[in-house]
Formats: sequence, structure tokens, C-alpha cells
Amino acid sequence: MGYPDTFEGFCVDSPKTWSTFHKQEIKPKPFGDHDVDVQIECCGVCGSDVHTVTGGWGDYEGPLCVGHEVIGHAVNVGKEVKGIKKGDRVGVGAQVWSCLKCELCKSKNENYCPHLVDTYNASYEDGSKAHGGFANYIRAHEYFVFKIPDALSSHEAAPLLCAGITTYSPLVRANIGPGKKVAVCGIGGLGHLGLQWSKALGAETYALTHSPNKVEEAKKLGAKEVIVTTEKDWAKPLAFKFDFVLNCSDMTSEFDLSTYFSILKVGGEFHMVGLPDKPLPELQAMTFASNAVKLTGSHLGNHQEMDAMLKLAAEKGISPMVETIEVSEAGIKTAIQRVHKNDVRYRFTLTGFNKAFGSK
Repeated sequence: MGYPDTFEGFCVDSPKTWSTFHKQEIKPKPFGDHDVDVQIECCGVCGSDVHTVTGGWGDYEGPLCVGHEVIGHAVNVGKEVKGIKKGDRVGVGAQVWSCLKCELCKSKNENYCPHLVDTYNASYEDGSKAHGGFANYIRAHEYFVFKIPDALSSHEAAPLLCAGITTYSPLVRANIGPGKKVAVCGIGGLGHLGLQWSKALGAETYALTHSPNKVEEAKKLGAKEVIVTTEKDWAKPLAFKFDFVLNCSDMTSEFDLSTYFSILKVGGEFHMVGLPDKPLPELQAMTFASNAVKLTGSHLGNHQEMDAMLKLAAEKGISPMVETIEVSEAGIKTAIQRVHKNDVRYRFTLTGFNKAFGSK
């Protein structure tokens, strides 16, 4: 049939064939008065995509089209849409809908709405399926479609739509700024952005990494000091030092969390945005008692935080470190497998969508 009735995307069938993508027709939800269709120019490859397609976050029924760091141009806008017009360069992140009526949505916590629809591997209330950005088009509610500042290039802006907001929102909600000391743990796809946000917000920022070869790079990204966590007794000089630890590692299941907790001030927060496939290690209640530490986590950010983050990135020249790769069956396979092996520094953006799908 073709657009606007159907889209075309690169899909995977099951966790057993998680790196084998094939192009096929996909059916979007019915177009509504508040919807925006975006013709995709590029799409980031997120660790969440890998956790999903491998079945690490649960089984799924294919065909599944992933990708939730989308940049493109609005090509169709519903009659009730305000603020987005045809031709605007826009982005879509990891959420495409919420009810906008419940108490959570009304309190600017729509990213925790119990009725929210993730960008892919999710269903709308009418049973329609949500499809991701490894495709020619994506359809989303206007509230989850964001104008991209002119100062940001598309391939660098793409990872901000998930990795960016995931690391920015918890820092802002913790009131991180001048006078605060922050440690960013795990200098990878999330952490290299966390360092930049923390620095830009005015905090004294440190990096925690198990990779000595990342020390100089982390300093360039904003770290005052870099602590290598494979060194013996690394945490002892840091006791009660930090207001906030932003944990961007997805290997927390292998951490000695009591050691990481020890570097926090009384009432400090160990906040997780890296989400491992495996359960966290067992913790004794007494682990929390020595400094009243808080163990927290978060999911994305709200509309206002996304707008503020994009503005800050444009003003401060903040961008992810990005490697581009052409979107195709082979290109996606390479990107997904390399992210799975942690063989990227630090993000992939898929490009060449017009070539893969045609310009119309």
C-alpha cells in the first residue's frame, strides 16, 4: 500500500535471530488529530535497542522495528497540532504517547504515565502497534515530537533523544548545579553525555571508570578528576564526597554496591540510568544506614526537560561522540552487534534513509 497507510522498516523476528534484520511493510496506528508523521533522516542505535532485540528485557513477538532516537522532517500534521508544521526538522525519542489526563501527566511526569506508549514493542489502547525508527516514517503524538535547534546537526542530535534526556533529566531533578559534587559512573554511551551535562550545569564533576584508557577523554568531556575503579581501595579517599552518583553502567549487577554507596554524602543519591539485564546483587538493609544513602532510578524525562536539554546542547555546543553507519540490513547488523560487544565510542547513528527507502 505505502505511505500514509503503511510504513516500511527494518525488522527483527525474535531473540533467536536478534541481529538479522529484514525490510518489510509495517502498519502504523490510525492517524489522529494530534499526530505528526515524521519522514526519518537518521536514527540513533541505543543500548535499549540491543537489550530489547536480544530478549534481555523480556521476550517479544516479531516482526519488531526498533529505534527511538529519530531525527527527520514533519510531513503530515494533525488538525489540532500546535507548534509543529510541515517541513520542521524534529525529533522523536523513546515515548510516543501518554494519556495527558492523569495526575502524573498533569504534574509534568508524563514519562511515568501508567498508560504511556513506548516508541516500539508497545501497543496503543486501541490495539494498534507502535513502531520504531529503523524505518522510513514514524507517527507520534505532537507532545512527543520536538523541534531540533538549527545549531545541532541531525546525526549528532539523534542520540540526545534518548541517551541525552536519560542523563539530563535526573541531574536537573536532583537540582545539580554550582556547589554540588557529582560522580558519573560508566563512561560510555550514556556516561559521556552525563559528564557534559553535569559540567554544563555547574557541578564539580568526576568520572568513575574501570577503563584506564578513558581517563584523558573523560577529562576533555568535563571531568575534574577520573577515578579508575579497578585500582585497589579506589573508594577510600572519596568517602562521603559526592552529592550524587549518576550510574550509567549496565553492569551494576556485578558491582559491590556498598563500596559505591560509601562515596556519597549523608543522604546522597546513587541514581541508575544504566539498566542491566540481570538482577542487582543482594543488599543488606544496613548497607543504607551508614550514610542514609538513596538508591534511585529514572525513565527518560518530560517534555519541558527535553526542550531545555536541546536548548542547552545548542548553546553550549554539547554533542555525543558519534559514528555514522548506513542504514541497511548489513549496516544495522554491524551496528547492533558492535553495541552488544560494547565496541563503539560512544554512539552509532544510522544515516542514508533516503537511499534505503527512497525520498518519497
